[in-house]
Amino acid sequence: MSRLLPLLLLAALGSAAKPKQQPAAWDDGADAARVPAKGCANLTLVLDNWKFAITSQMRNLLLFDHQNVLPDYGRIRSLSGALDDLYRDFSSLKEQLGRLSARFAEVEAFVDQLSRARGPGAPPRQRGLPQPARRPPDTPQ
Repeated sequence: MSRLLPLLLLAALGSAAKPKQQPAAWDDGADAARVPAKGCANLTLVLDNWKFAITSQMRNLLLFDHQNVLPDYGRIRSLSGALDDLYRDFSSLKEQLGRLSARFAEVEAFVDQLSRARGPGAPPRQRGLPQPARRPPDTPQ
């Protein structure tokens, strides 16, 4: 009997507990049918009014009180001046590259002309200082 009492208590508690409910699957179609269109229109109207108010305040702030919004560019060199300097440097580098390309084209034409003049089977020239001709070693007598 003492063993039966805990089992009965466990069975009673198990049956008295709330059964777990399975969450229902989302049904967007049913939810959309229940949403009132008037509420959506009101929400859209509220959001449009907020957008207009925010953009109007930002426009007025930038037009009439820009010193509080934008940094003081008077203390640093103007941005347009820095961009002009950068553009000028870039243009000069581009011109230098064009001049170097023209020089290399002239050198390449000269090298091609030399290689055609030497012929196809001529050995390449050695670079550096000319070396004296070597004499064959003396033969012992």
